[in-house]
Amino acid sequence: MLVSRQTTVHPVAAPPLQVELAGAPPPGVWMNSPQGSAGTLGGVGLRLLQALSAAASIAVMASTGVFPSFSAFSYLIAAASLQCLWSLALAFVYIYALLVKRSLLNLRAMFIFSVGDWITGTLTLSAACASMGVTIVIDNDKKICAGNLCARFMTAIAMAFISWFALAPSFLFNFVLVVTTFASLLAP
Repeated sequence: MLVSRQTTVHPVAAPPLQVELAGAPPPGVWMNSPQGSAGTLGGVGLRLLQALSAAASIAVMASTGVFPSFSAFSYLIAAASLQCLWSLALAFVYIYALLVKRSLLNLRAMFIFSVGDWITGTLTLSAACASMGVTIVIDNDKKICAGNLCARFMTAIAMAFISWFALAPSFLFNFVLVVTTFASLLAP
């Protein structure tokens, strides 16, 4: 026996009409990286400035010959060495990304860059501040700076501060990109 079933058809609402601009990126997608972020010429420049100023800090401090006598100066050498290696490694990664025309704007890479910048930046800043404190004590309070020894200490410390100041924009660019990517992933 054939029984006919009556079915009700419910109209489906049409999706809202979206007006797309020609060549416009989808919402939440960065099409052009801001200069200074990962994989740009500005980013390469910042990384090279960080590495060169950290290397200069190491060279000037090591030329004094008395830096092992003070733990803050040894700490500055260690922190500047880590900063130099980190910045050089990332400069090479950025240059490679530019040569093969690849974007480094993925969440995992940006997160690693942000955490690495945060750690090396904290170490460099704390080492520079500790070394400056020791230099002030040696120069002003103890009056035991012979010749231009304190001038060399201050030059090495200034180079470490320059390295940190060059690191700050790199960290901020990477951190902002990580936060905006997380926010776009969590948005409904």
